[in-house]
Amino acid sequence: MIFMREGGDPRRETGRIGEEWARRFLESKGWKILDTNWRTRWGELDIIALAEGQVIVVEVRTTRGTRFGYGHESVDIRKRRQVRRLALRYLQEKGLHHLPVRFDVISVLLGGDNRPKNLRHLEGAF
Repeated sequence: MIFMREGGDPRRETGRIGEEWARRFLESKGWKILDTNWRTRWGELDIIALAEGQVIVVEVRTTRGTRFGYGHESVDIRKRRQVRRLALRYLQEKGLHHLPVRFDVISVLLGGDNRPKNLRHLEGAF
């Protein structure tokens, strides 16, 4: 089970918990996680993995309800552009620019016990 940390920002903690579930899910599929929460001053990449002979950049969106839709529905054109730009920077920095790249989205809907009620993996989302 994954627990919230004391005294943290609830939204940030929800995101952290969802990213942890997403990471575990990908590892269970045999993916090699290269980095998590890779940050620059321009933004952050949630999960970067190696699988199927390619680098896969995964944007994770976590919610606690569906009032405003599922998490994957909030990945708009602005976010897609940002993730692509950051991925290019990451690939250059790590010397991985020769590998094919794919962009996935994982949407995590958490229940009250911080376990996923729904985890949806959209491969090649953008």
